[in-house]
Order: sequence, then structure tokens, then C-alpha cells
Amino acid sequence: MKVRGRRECQACGCRWSYYETGSVACPDCESLRSVGVDDRTLHTDASATLDLTPYRTAEHEGSLSDVVDDCKRDLRAYVRRRGFVDAGELQPLDDTVLAANELLQVIDAFHRERDPSDADRRYLLALLRGADDGERPPPDAVSETLAPARGLAYANAVADYRRDVLDWLDEHPDEAARHTLGSIHERIKRVRALEGDVSPADAESLVRAAREVGTYLIDGDESSLSAARERLR
Repeated sequence: MKVRGRRECQACGCRWSYYETGSVACPDCESLRSVGVDDRTLHTDASATLDLTPYRTAEHEGSLSDVVDDCKRDLRAYVRRRGFVDAGELQPLDDTVLAANELLQVIDAFHRERDPSDADRRYLLALLRGADDGERPPPDAVSETLAPARGLAYANAVADYRRDVLDWLDEHPDEAARHTLGSIHERIKRVRALEGDVSPADAESLVRAAREVGTYLIDGDESSLSAARERLR
């Protein structure tokens, strides 16, 4: 969405940045009567933090199954608030968004398993241990049973990134990038049609292609766009 990022409170005159607070409420007097004092700018990333400490504690105490719904609620809220355009500037697809999407799918699938394996448990715990710091288990650490959860999670994250990049391209046209995003869309559709049942390497390849398009647009690195195209062939 486009917002006027610099706000001025009509009650007390305070000025602040919506980009920093993610709110039109005045940080000084909490009045909702404010006006924008600059031009509208594309902005999709809201202020959001992810803290998995309560769920790590629950896992340590053997009660994670009791708080699975709460964990999924917090992960959904975080993913919903995160975007990839900050005050008009395109951002990379970051690891915390990927890990949050992954944990959301994995913890749901794990707790629907009748008899999860030790490999399933290790994979879940690895995500729970570091997802809020952007730590993702490497592809060879993904359990076979839960691999579709990673595939679906990464397809969802890349779809969200692609949507924001397309919005950004409306103001910064680049047909080469737009064409490559079309190829990424086809790959996303394939992964979703398979309900995520692709190899961890294929899921990671989709992420890398999206990141390479982002690097091309952010840094002007044409070799990154070429790499994305080659990866998608």
C-alpha cells in the first residue's frame, strides 16, 4: 500500500515516521488525529518482532503440544505483518520470514503425525531453536516426512515476495525482472500443486531464484538476474 510516512499529530503537533512505528497513532499523546506531511510512498513492511522463547520453554518442559495453537497464531501474525518494501525501498527476502513460514508449516504437520520420528523431532527443534533469529536448518537436515512442509512454506514466502516486487516494479519498470518473476510464479504453482512435495534442494533453489531477482533490482547486479534465469530453466 502507499502511505504518507511522515505524520503530524493534529492534537499536539508531534511529528513521527509511520515507517518506524507502523501506526497512525501519535507516539506522544496517542491521538488518532494525524495527517501525512509528505507524498504517498509504497510501504508493505510493518514493524514486527518474533519471540519464540515461550515455546522453547514449553518444549523444554514437555508441554509444547499444549501451546501449538498459540505458536501458530504468533507465527501467522508475524508473517502477515512482514513485507518487502520499506518506505519505497525494495528489501531482500530475509531468513527470518523464511524460517517463520517454515516453522508454521512444520509445527502443524509434526503435531498431526501419529508417530513422528526422531528425525522429525530434531528438525522441528532446530527450527524452534533459531527461527526468530533467522536460522534455518540446511536442506540435508530436513526430515523426509516433513520435507513437504518446507516446500510449501518456501513457496508461500516466495509468493509474498514476488507480490511485493511486482508492486514495486509498477514504479520502477523492468521487463526482464518481470519476465523472470513470471517463471518464478510457474514454479510456485507447481510446488503448491504438489502440496510442497519437492526435494529440499528444489525448495531452496526457488528461494535463491527469488533472492537473485531481488539482488538484481536492489544492487543492479545483472549477473544475479542471469543466475536466476539459469536456475529456473
